[in-house]
Formats: sequence, structure tokens, C-alpha cells
Amino acid sequence: MADEQSKPTIVLIHGLWMTPLSWEHWVERFEGRGYAVEAPAWPGFEGDPESIRADTSGVEHLGLEEIIDHMDGVVSAIEGPTILMGHSFGGAIIEVLLDRGLGDAGVAIDAASVRGVTKLPFSTLKSSFPILKSPANGHRAVPLTADQFHYAFTNTMSLEESQPVYERYAVPGPGRVLWQGALANFNPHTPLQVDFKNPDRAPLLLIAGGADHVVPPSVDKQMAKKEGRAPAATEYKEFPGRSHFIVGQEGWEEVADYALDWSLAHLG
Repeated sequence: MADEQSKPTIVLIHGLWMTPLSWEHWVERFEGRGYAVEAPAWPGFEGDPESIRADTSGVEHLGLEEIIDHMDGVVSAIEGPTILMGHSFGGAIIEVLLDRGLGDAGVAIDAASVRGVTKLPFSTLKSSFPILKSPANGHRAVPLTADQFHYAFTNTMSLEESQPVYERYAVPGPGRVLWQGALANFNPHTPLQVDFKNPDRAPLLLIAGGADHVVPPSVDKQMAKKEGRAPAATEYKEFPGRSHFIVGQEGWEEVADYALDWSLAHLG
């Protein structure tokens, strides 16, 4: 095992409709193994979920450019090696940061699509409908109802089991982020642009949940195939029966340990 000074810092980036609180178990587990962990918030999402629900004025116009540049600054300020992990849109952000030359290994979990990934399952559209049903939502922060959250995030649980998860973690999501993701293949200047053949990209692991409604495995499989054009190690791992709440649902420890162990094995 590497000594404390040479251990990489682990950076965890959350996704849409979530805050850094979604990583609480992973932070505790990784710190318990002796790693420094940072779980930065998207700009405006630094508070607790209850306060964000009460006042969304600071995040209504938030876009991917601001989020990615903020995370670039966070990672760039860290001394020593870094392992970058992201969930959902956080996973797509990880891919962009790796493409920029940041990070020494990356893990994209249930990652939203970057430009060039064309798979669009029906369940993805249904999960996104609360925002995409109206272009006006591109300038709003849109919450999910408990039923919508259950379909999108916790479909492997009962509605009763899902309710406390919803109450603890769910926050309104800035519609502009989802609209930018939905239109990435039609925008040559999208913030979600990566060079799939980048010769300098760090190793990348793509993890999919087999029961995910928001980002079904077919999406991350296609992403892994495209990212695999780069010379660095690129692998795909699917966990059967896992929903979009893969970082918190029962058995999350297996996912967290796999992500960290793979990253450590592929550090340059």
C-alpha cells in the first residue's frame, strides 16, 4: 500500500437533482481507508438540500460551462495524483476533465452522454421529461416529485422505501444542464465535447447499473466503445440490478470498492 504522502486524492462529483451529500457513504469509506477525499458542490449547491429546495434563485441559470470550469479549478488546485469519480452528469464532467488532461484515473458512474453518444432509450426520455417537457425550463430549477424520483433514481425500491431517500437527497435540478446534455449532438460547441482518441487521457472506467432508468447500460456501453479509441485503459463494468441510485442503494460498498481498486491498479 502506498504511504500517506503518495496516496492520490479522490474527487467525487455529483449529478443532476443531487448535492455532494449523495456521496456521504463513499466519503466515509474512502477516508476510512486513509485517503483524502473532496466532494465539491456544483456552484450554488453548497448548502443542505432543504435550503436549496427553499431557494433555487442561485442555481436557476446554472449551465455546464460554469460547473465544468469550477471543477477544473478544484482539481487543478490539488497537489499530487488525483482519482476523479463522477455520477450521472458528474460522470460526463469527469470525461471532460480527463480530456483536458486532469486526473490520473477516472471513473464515470451511470454517466450522462457526451457528444457523439447517440443511444437514447425511452426510460431516459421519461426520466428527463419533467425538465424537457418545456423549453422554458431551461431557465428554471425543476424539482422531481416523489413518484418521478422513484422512477428515475430508486426504481429497484418500493415507493415507501424510496421516500426517505427522496427527502434526504433530492433537490431541484437546473434545467439548462439537462437541455445542454440533450442537445449536445446538435451543438458543435457543446461543453460536453471530448476527443475520443486523446492520446494523453488518463485511464477511464465506465460503470453502469443494470436497472438504471436514467442512463441504461446501452448508453455507457456505447460510451465505453467510443472512449476505447484512446490508447489509455478504458473499461466497462455493469452491476446487475442497480438503479440510478447506485452510489447509495444497498450494495453500494461493492461499487465503491471496485471503483477505487480499479483506479489504484491503473494509476500511471
